[in-house]
Amino acid sequence: MIMSKKFVVGMFALSGLIPMLATPIQAQAQQYNASQATPRIEGFNVDEVPRIAPGVELNFSIYGTPGGMATLRIAGATHNLNLIEVEAGQYEGTYTINSRDKIAARSAVTANLRVGNQVTSAVLNESLQIGVGYHTNQPVSGLMPKIDRFNVDPVSDLGGGNDLRFTVFGTPGGKVDLTINGVKGKLLLSEVSSGEYSNTYTIRNRDHITANSSVIANLRVMDRGVERVTSATLGKNLQIAAAQAPAKAPVQAARICYNCGTVEAVNLIEVNGEGGYLGTIGGGVVGALLGSQVGGGNGRTAAEIAGALGGAYVGRNIEGNTRKTNHYEVVVRLQNGATQTIPFTSEPGYRVGDKVQINNGVIARN
Repeated sequence: MIMSKKFVVGMFALSGLIPMLATPIQAQAQQYNASQATPRIEGFNVDEVPRIAPGVELNFSIYGTPGGMATLRIAGATHNLNLIEVEAGQYEGTYTINSRDKIAARSAVTANLRVGNQVTSAVLNESLQIGVGYHTNQPVSGLMPKIDRFNVDPVSDLGGGNDLRFTVFGTPGGKVDLTINGVKGKLLLSEVSSGEYSNTYTIRNRDHITANSSVIANLRVMDRGVERVTSATLGKNLQIAAAQAPAKAPVQAARICYNCGTVEAVNLIEVNGEGGYLGTIGGGVVGALLGSQVGGGNGRTAAEIAGALGGAYVGRNIEGNTRKTNHYEVVVRLQNGATQTIPFTSEPGYRVGDKVQINNGVIARN
């Protein structure tokens, strides 16, 4: 008896845990069921095939309320097609034509989307075969529908998750669908007021939408059992930046000043003068006197001769120091990459980094 109580308590605990384990799609469905609103089919598409024959695959896509069950009925098919929700609100499925099917290029295809106890339906407004198009072969009478205005609220970013809101104004009582270049499938617009059709498309990560992607609106109106269609192309960009950016002025090539440059270095150069004849003789006399004193003799001794030669060397150094001069060199790096050195006899007054110009060997500030 105690084990039975534990089992019952465990079952109640498990039942409380089940909602926590729901998938994201199921969670969306639970949230949707709480609102009890009617589900919506916002897009219904087929990948048209070159021909209708046994073995050919028909790929269908439905875009609408997430967390539902989507089924298709194809006129002439032997069985219905159940679609799988591959992403939130996106249902896909493939029907393979068999030999018993009597499917034609213009076979009607009806989609049913059930969420909770609510069901909505939509009829595919395109043919199954490439080139057949939307128009009927029956003769038509009366006036054609018209689209007076086609608008979009552009966005600053065309990345996934952003919304594009489209609006079409035209003949009332019809149906409008959009094809966006870079987007798989069609977007259905609802008639929110007489002659005004509107809906919002949420960009998916796998879309390839650009600012100037072509968008075509098709407005269909039934007249005496005949469907009449008119189309219009959106004349606006889908992105705000592209729609409002001013035209760029042509870029002019930068002009190079071949004699303009920047001071790269300022060098101080010291030059020692060479001793002349006077310096050598004068130094030799001093050296000879010193040598005579060192030798201590009356004659021309070896010490006297060495003193004379050494004195001559000292004399040249004395004269050289008195003749030492300084000058400067300014190294300029030109705009074309070459360098040029300008000599100065005195301090030039330029510093590294100064902008200068050289004309015929004369430097000037630029």
